[in-house]
Amino acid sequence: MDVEKQPLRIGLIGFGCVGQGFYDIVQRQPELGLTIARIAVKNPDKPRTLSAGHFSFRADDLLADPTLDVLVEVIDDPAEAFRLVSAALRQGRRVATANKAMLARHLPELVQLELDFGGTLLYEAAVCGSIPIIRTLDGYFSHEPLRAVQGIFNGSSNYVLTRMSEEGTDYATALAEAQAKGFAETDPSLDMGAFDPRSKAVILAAHAYGVFLEAEEVVNLGIEGISAADIAFAAAQGQKIKVVAAVQRLPGGRITALVTPQLLGPESPLFTVEREFNGVVIDAEYAGPQFLRGRGAGGHPTGSAVLADVLALRRGYRYGYAKRADAPETQLTHALEIDTYLRHADVGVLREVLTWLELPATALQTDANGPYATGPVALQQLWAWRQELRTNGLFVARRGAVRPLSGAVQTVQARTEATAGA
Repeated sequence: MDVEKQPLRIGLIGFGCVGQGFYDIVQRQPELGLTIARIAVKNPDKPRTLSAGHFSFRADDLLADPTLDVLVEVIDDPAEAFRLVSAALRQGRRVATANKAMLARHLPELVQLELDFGGTLLYEAAVCGSIPIIRTLDGYFSHEPLRAVQGIFNGSSNYVLTRMSEEGTDYATALAEAQAKGFAETDPSLDMGAFDPRSKAVILAAHAYGVFLEAEEVVNLGIEGISAADIAFAAAQGQKIKVVAAVQRLPGGRITALVTPQLLGPESPLFTVEREFNGVVIDAEYAGPQFLRGRGAGGHPTGSAVLADVLALRRGYRYGYAKRADAPETQLTHALEIDTYLRHADVGVLREVLTWLELPATALQTDANGPYATGPVALQQLWAWRQELRTNGLFVARRGAVRPLSGAVQTVQARTEATAGA
């Protein structure tokens, strides 16, 4: 039988936004030869578009069913997702997952389970919704050095920023709209705090550079503290605020990774990426910059990526991780600085933050919307104070690219490291 036409029986674990989207796509295309034979969900009382008879309420029953050819995991619990996916791989099963938080935390172990037991794990749906970025990095750019991979990796925070920028909607209202449309995670802090795009940056680093990063080591700052004053500040300069995740190769082979709001002008291809759309810029050594854009949230866009993985599993496709052999021993560095913009309505809080980040008092400024500050800050400082910045409601954005530490910031960095080691 032609492998492209081989019927597949699918076990679907999870029937939320993505699970329903994938189910709907499969039902609309019977010619693909795919049958969603069993669906497992956790809560038997939750209202769903299918009757209760379509569901199992124990995911382990699907693991124990040898008639299922492929397992698709699309639940929002990272710990349970890891338990199920790792168990399936120990059985040598073919698995597709969309759980980016689970992958960011456990990818090295999952890759090893593939090698040890002969299973296959694909996860295109975990990063940037409908954009085939993982397959692009793993296949097309598997042997080309990359200068950077960066972009807008979260559709719900991008939707909020678009509504605030175009319509003047306040943050809380825009967030409620994103949740109502199914763009936001169950816990909105995953999106708005930039934890979701941080996980995606960690996953892409494995394919772009062959390194397995620890998510907690990556600087991530979100938009929970954003206000109309920040939108106005950017607009006055002909710019927009976008949450940009970046993984970048540095001289000497090390890499840096960070996720922060960023002030972008029309010269950036990300400037026009709006609402739930995502955009990815791949800066390749020989091919040059490449730009991919597509829907990054929603049941059908993400479900289409799950479908692509299922069809790839039928063809026997698996990730190559070709750059793992060349991965540098020193994987991640914070020995860099960025120009920052910081704002808080309370000037006293802002002054205190300047002392945390060791910015001079002259960094403090005032415009029609109140106090703000600008100046160069070491990534290490932002990483060290990230929780305090979030807790105190600071909005922090970067302006421009990361760069080597300047003399003044290098002195601050050295003093900080000396204090930490004392």
